[in-house]
Amino acid sequence: MGTAARIVSFLPSATEMVCVLGLADRLVGVTHECDYPPVVKGKPVVVRSAIAVEQLTQAEVDQAVSERVENGRSVYQVDENLLRELAPDVILTQELCQVCAPSGNEVTQALNALPKKPQILWLTPRTLADIADNLRDIGVATGCQSAAETWITANFGKLKEISTIADQCGSRPRVFCMEWFDPVYSSGHWIPEMVRIAGGVDELGQEGQYSTPVAWEKVRDWAPQVLVLMPCGHHLEKVLELAPQLTRLPGWSDLPAVQKNQVYAVDASSYFARPGPRIVQGTELLAHLIHPERFAWTGPEMAYRRLPQADI
Repeated sequence: MGTAARIVSFLPSATEMVCVLGLADRLVGVTHECDYPPVVKGKPVVVRSAIAVEQLTQAEVDQAVSERVENGRSVYQVDENLLRELAPDVILTQELCQVCAPSGNEVTQALNALPKKPQILWLTPRTLADIADNLRDIGVATGCQSAAETWITANFGKLKEISTIADQCGSRPRVFCMEWFDPVYSSGHWIPEMVRIAGGVDELGQEGQYSTPVAWEKVRDWAPQVLVLMPCGHHLEKVLELAPQLTRLPGWSDLPAVQKNQVYAVDASSYFARPGPRIVQGTELLAHLIHPERFAWTGPEMAYRRLPQADI
């Protein structure tokens, strides 16, 4: 299919991929969460959240999402009428996580209402290699395979450079990446892999597996030396707002990371939760947080904040 394809993205990560391929002008529909790059703002919104999460606590969000999924209901709403009007040639969606985008029955129902059946790309990454493959798939579907390969070589090549330098460091600090605060979730999918490449070790995270709740006692026993706060779907300002609740966790002040001021809030939405192009920058950021003596951070200032114990 040529670059004249009309593309609808049900995923913020896929939206970013379309844009790095130079196809922002082909993107005719996005989700309410697609906020990067700035050129996508103002495009028609085809997908919105079915849960008004803004006024809910993290525990309430977790409960609301769990109840909808258990009852076979989507946590997102697809605007079928708008989708029909946009008449996309390609739709980018996923089966990875009910919380992250519409999948399964919701997409099938929306597609059945379309007079012209588009090509559907189901993006289901679990690892960094899968993310690269997703970009390749989008490149093939839009006639931009060469651009995709060029981008992957230039950017994913940085991951090998980071890994080589990290291997030369004298130690691998114990890291815990907290993907949700209430209940506490360990990291999954590509995050533990990013930690490993960046020169740390997170034994509570599972590479290529779902993020899961973890007993706080296990976190205390792991005694992380670097603690990275990255609640899924949140930008830095929201993470900073939520962080103070963690001080109520028993034994919080005894964690080595807290005692040594190695607790960091990060822009989870931009650099970690979305399996898109900025995952490379996220790995660079982790390397800086884990081994600041070897890795500098030259990215945006609002990517992270160190949280001294006195501040939380």
